[in-house]
Amino acid sequence: MPRRILLLTPALLLALPADALAADGLVLKRVMLSTGGVAYFEHEATVGGDAALTLDVRRDQVDDVLKSVVVYDDQGGVGTISLPGEEPLEAVFRELPFTADDLASPVALLGALKGAEVRATGAREITGRLLSVTEEAAALPDGRGMVTRHRVALMTADGVRQLLLEEADALRFTDPRIQGQVDRALAAMAEHGGKARRTLTIRSTGGTAGQEERRVRVGYVAAAPLWKATYRLTLPQAGDGKGELQGWAVLENVSGEDWNGVELTVVSGNPVTFRQDLYSAYFVDRPTVPVEVLGRVLPRADEGSIAAFDSAAKERAAAPAGMAPPAAAAPPPSPMARGLALAPQRPAEPVAAESAEATTQVVFRYPQPVTLANGGSLMMPIVARAVPAERLALYQPGTQPRHPLAAVRLANDGGTGLPPGVLTLYERGTEGGPQGGAVSFVGDARLSTLPAGGSRLLSFAVDQKVTIDRAERPSQALARATVADGVMTLTVIERQTTSYSIAGAAREDRSVIIEHPRRAGWELVQPTGPKPEVTAGTYRIPVAVPAGGTASLTVTVERPRAERVGLADLNPDQLQVYAASTELPQPVRDAMAKLASLRAVMADKERRVAELERDRTTVTQDQERLRQNLGSLPRDSDLHKRTLARMGEAETRLDRVASDLATARREVEEARNALLAQVRGLTL
Repeated sequence: MPRRILLLTPALLLALPADALAADGLVLKRVMLSTGGVAYFEHEATVGGDAALTLDVRRDQVDDVLKSVVVYDDQGGVGTISLPGEEPLEAVFRELPFTADDLASPVALLGALKGAEVRATGAREITGRLLSVTEEAAALPDGRGMVTRHRVALMTADGVRQLLLEEADALRFTDPRIQGQVDRALAAMAEHGGKARRTLTIRSTGGTAGQEERRVRVGYVAAAPLWKATYRLTLPQAGDGKGELQGWAVLENVSGEDWNGVELTVVSGNPVTFRQDLYSAYFVDRPTVPVEVLGRVLPRADEGSIAAFDSAAKERAAAPAGMAPPAAAAPPPSPMARGLALAPQRPAEPVAAESAEATTQVVFRYPQPVTLANGGSLMMPIVARAVPAERLALYQPGTQPRHPLAAVRLANDGGTGLPPGVLTLYERGTEGGPQGGAVSFVGDARLSTLPAGGSRLLSFAVDQKVTIDRAERPSQALARATVADGVMTLTVIERQTTSYSIAGAAREDRSVIIEHPRRAGWELVQPTGPKPEVTAGTYRIPVAVPAGGTASLTVTVERPRAERVGLADLNPDQLQVYAASTELPQPVRDAMAKLASLRAVMADKERRVAELERDRTTVTQDQERLRQNLGSLPRDSDLHKRTLARMGEAETRLDRVASDLATARREVEEARNALLAQVRGLTL
């Protein structure tokens, strides 16, 4: 029969008879821990016919359970899930005449139930309605202190009577309804007060009465600590290309219950996980509209009629006074902030192997049942096999500028990926050597996610037997020059050459990997040959270094850079520099020499204009000085006459300068036009 997935809702949708409830409880059978910070818990129970199963979860897990809980039943029908509200005590006291705080003491409860009829027994019996409870202080019999007592005042058939609460043997409410309310409130506090767990009741129907027993599974996803992967790698010996890899999953049980013989699985991936506050009640914010009230009508007193009746006044008099304004239309209600419907999910098929590669995850299932007490930690092996491993030296200038790092290239030739984790490396000594075949620790490394078929370089120590010197030499060269539309475009090649000098170990060959920085826009041009391995930020270039020998490596990267020069804006000296540059092609150099000549002519014309403008300024200043002197001289004096003559000469000179200046400016303009025509006509 096909498997059915039961649709679950937090509200009780299907009522079942009490005699149909099953006594079998749910038992935790499967735990799957994810690196997404959650875990999948699956419980099982064997039932027959209609069934109701209970499951206790922590209060902080209820939101996750409501979001993800799912029931699998091979033969059962549709079921529901119910659980106490988020605040069951508040719901109990919502309709009671007293609060939970009033049950903290008899004095508080009696004060909250003023007017209720009580019967007090003890030295005397009094029945009456509560008037007040008054606190008073009394001296102890021995006079050594004071004691606080409470005097209760009751309205009886004989009037007001009082008693001391501390001296009464019993005090009971005579109204069975009030006494029942107190009893129910106390029972609710005993059941829910301070309770950190919630009980879910899972109901399902078994179909035909008397059918055979069936298995029901209940699963959900809740927050859990991340499980961590750790590895141990025993390095290969000389001539052996395989290392021994062990991987372990380190995990904790903080689920709130013991794991007894569960099927344990750990999953490595990066799934989307989130929380939603589903356990809280949300209400739609509804607008308040005013009640429609008709305005009061008060007719005016009649003052008689007149012959010329004013129709406008008649209309004003007929208008009712004091009408209430119409009510504003209510805005549409906002949608519900949260929903509680849970969609059915398909069950995850069990994996057949120790590890399996899923679409976005790697699954590791332990083949034997696992027992772990709540609060305990566990290490579970996830991989144990020989893997390809190559020892080498990795030079990272930013990590160690003088020595490379001892490293190993680890390849994953298995069928599944390996999750990230820390890796401890060991080395096994050779038989007959100083260590006598013993294993020694050589360092730690960090392993990033290693997919199937991939490899990683793992650095674990500084290799001080190898020394590397590095020198950088920047340079640039002109690669091309073009002229068009008055602009000379120069293409400059920038080069960065780095020389590496490697001194090898005295008695051991080394395979050294040089990590050279890789920058955007730059291209590797040396060394030539096969392209090196490329990472996000480096080139990895291999160099073989013999024992006791040296090796060198030259790495050159280059990039083109364009410079644009406006020819019309250059002065003669700048043009002469380009004309003399041996890096430029000869046609461009000749064109620059021609432009330099034209620009020099133009500069001479501009200097002539500047000289004439200075002369004009000088003449103008002299003329102004003579005019001021003339005002202070006697009109018939010889000095007055000579000053007038000099002013005439200045005026004549000023006219001549103005004429020469106009000619010089015209010549400058002609020289500029000749230069611009030459510039625009250049295409090289």
